[in-house]
Amino acid sequence: MDKIKEAAAKYAELVESQLRRVEKMKADSDFTDFSKLDKIIVGVCGGDGIGPTITAEARRVLEFLLADRVREGKVEFRTIDGLTIENRVKAMKAIPDDVLEQLKACHVILKGPTTTPRAGDPWPNIESANVAMRKELDLFANVRPVKVPEEGIDWTFFRENTEGSYTLGSCGINVDDDLAFDFTVTTTQGTERIARLAYEYARKNGKDRVSVITKANVVKTTDGKFLRICQEIGKEYPEITTDDWYIDITTAKLVDPKRRRDFKVFILPNLYGDIITDEAAEFQGGVGTAGSANYGKHYSMFEAIHGSAPRMVAEGRAKYADPCSMLRASVLLLSHIGFQAEADRLERALDICMFEEKALTVTGRDTGCTCEEFGDYVMSKLG
Repeated sequence: MDKIKEAAAKYAELVESQLRRVEKMKADSDFTDFSKLDKIIVGVCGGDGIGPTITAEARRVLEFLLADRVREGKVEFRTIDGLTIENRVKAMKAIPDDVLEQLKACHVILKGPTTTPRAGDPWPNIESANVAMRKELDLFANVRPVKVPEEGIDWTFFRENTEGSYTLGSCGINVDDDLAFDFTVTTTQGTERIARLAYEYARKNGKDRVSVITKANVVKTTDGKFLRICQEIGKEYPEITTDDWYIDITTAKLVDPKRRRDFKVFILPNLYGDIITDEAAEFQGGVGTAGSANYGKHYSMFEAIHGSAPRMVAEGRAKYADPCSMLRASVLLLSHIGFQAEADRLERALDICMFEEKALTVTGRDTGCTCEEFGDYVMSKLG
């Protein structure tokens, strides 16, 4: 009975913390209006492994595009060096306190990949910096576009970022040596805001279909709630068709050349979104080609969807890392802070370099160009 009481007490603590989070969401205000800011502060975190290399290249392209804005004092880039695995382990925190303070002093963050320790690694098992940042800054929407024009693929994924299986991923309970529990969370407020963001995006961008992806036939309570709320929000957008799919069949249909063209905008809980966007990125050329945005009402963070690739660094290949993921994330960053013309220029240059001309190719080895050479190629096509 002591085991049950201890588990019940731990569960009660988690419920209380999530109820407090719900109240905080209810009281939250509107999104930051960047047009009303005197200066937009962009924090740049290199992260781990190849992160500093590809992040520096994305920053170089952004500074080239926004050179006039920087000179006018309208945009400021700030370097935040402390989000490395060594510094996080030293502090024994996913995000050290001083680093979090620096992050909160910025409006948007360009972040390279960070290492998340796992069993067998030489690092203590601290929480993912990504997960911690999403919690601390309430970055509730992870948005990942994937585009392959010749295949008719133009997908945008809206992955809920602060709930599902990940929000309590480090809070599970080992009842004893034989029994372990993890938890998944779905709230009305959390689901409504990700759904509304997706439908607003679809409306503004002329997308006529939104697909809600769950496993609601089996995970009936949390996935069922997520699906029902998304369907209710969808009724407010009668010009958009809402359909729903289970995650398993969705993974199959994305590789079906006939059916995959029908998909436009996806809404997914956290875990499903993490898995399926990696699959989707393979159509575009791999996870190294895909960027993502993490939106909150007050802060936003833009990053690659892949990891820190420590093996590339160990083998001396970091300079050959592909910057396309961070450059795609930079397109999203530019659009978010109100520089749509610059975002369109960069997106078009990337389409030329990645899909059309392909005069230079990044292979991750000396068989291809370096990260910097590819950045120069992209800048030559900015027009």
